[in-house]
Amino acid sequence: MPHYFFHLLAFGLACAVVLIATPIVRQIGLTRGLVDQPGARKVHAQPMVRLGGVSIFIGSTLALITVWKFGGFIDAQGQILNPRAEYEIWGVTIGGLLFFCIGLADDLFNLSAIVRLLLQTSIASLVWAIGGVQVNVLSVPFGDMLELSEPVSWIVTILWLVGMTNAINWIDGLDGLAAGVSGIAATIMLFVCLFADRPAAALIAAALAGGTLGFLRYNFNPAQIFMGDGGSYYLGFTLAAVGIVGLIKSSTVTAVLLPYVILAVPIVDMSAVIIDRLRSGNSPFIADKRHLHHRLLSAGLSHRSTVLFIYCLTLWVGSLALAFAGIPSGLAYVIATTLLLVYTGFLCWRRREN
Repeated sequence: MPHYFFHLLAFGLACAVVLIATPIVRQIGLTRGLVDQPGARKVHAQPMVRLGGVSIFIGSTLALITVWKFGGFIDAQGQILNPRAEYEIWGVTIGGLLFFCIGLADDLFNLSAIVRLLLQTSIASLVWAIGGVQVNVLSVPFGDMLELSEPVSWIVTILWLVGMTNAINWIDGLDGLAAGVSGIAATIMLFVCLFADRPAAALIAAALAGGTLGFLRYNFNPAQIFMGDGGSYYLGFTLAAVGIVGLIKSSTVTAVLLPYVILAVPIVDMSAVIIDRLRSGNSPFIADKRHLHHRLLSAGLSHRSTVLFIYCLTLWVGSLALAFAGIPSGLAYVIATTLLLVYTGFLCWRRREN
């Protein structure tokens, strides 16, 4: 059976499970009072259940277990897809579980920022040491790839995994924003991993894409449920980890750069916010309204217009990744998404609220 069937299966099953499980999770959250209260930095006016990450995690994990059970990680000769990376796939899966648990604990018990950071760093270190999820090379602009020593590899890997986890968490400020951005990024990563002959990593991306896009049925404005830190931590870590095992470990300079391009929107948003906070003499960890979505709302865009514009921006950088990867018709995708971004930007400007 062709392996693209298993990628479709992972996507479709994750989406279906999330569509079924999310209303159940929401009802449990309402019954037990596990809700996010309105606040000064928040745009919702009513208490909202913030356990949607549970359904995303269940859907994605169940999809991967099913694919594994039916031989999706086995090739036509009965061999594990990319044998040397088998333990890396386990590292991504187990690491995603542990990061989900950190976020869920924060949703339930409101952990301090220091505790969250220590737990994230510890789990990322474990994944680096045992799971083989390691950034071993960096690309040098206009040059070859730079091999990293073990201490440097550890530092870079921790920064990437923990940084990307919090970048997705930080953009989770509007209905459907983090889920949509993650879903688009996962879909782009799916195609790029397949083109780069990383089918095992592509299976994880497919399950993640199906889970997040299915969750939008309940999370897009007006949202019925939030994903919470459990969902955003799981998405951020898994996207970052798939970027490592699926692309950064490739032997080409272009492939090493692709995860940074695909995830450019949350990366640039987080970096700009941290720099702006430091320039203002504030702690980079104190929440405020300096994110891109806050600035677009302040400029007069509606909630939906802001989210849709950032979707288009994410799709645009994703098309750049497709072109850099050498996927056929990559330039046509860039032109199409550029026109879409310009058109969406024009509509948002025309319809901005006074």
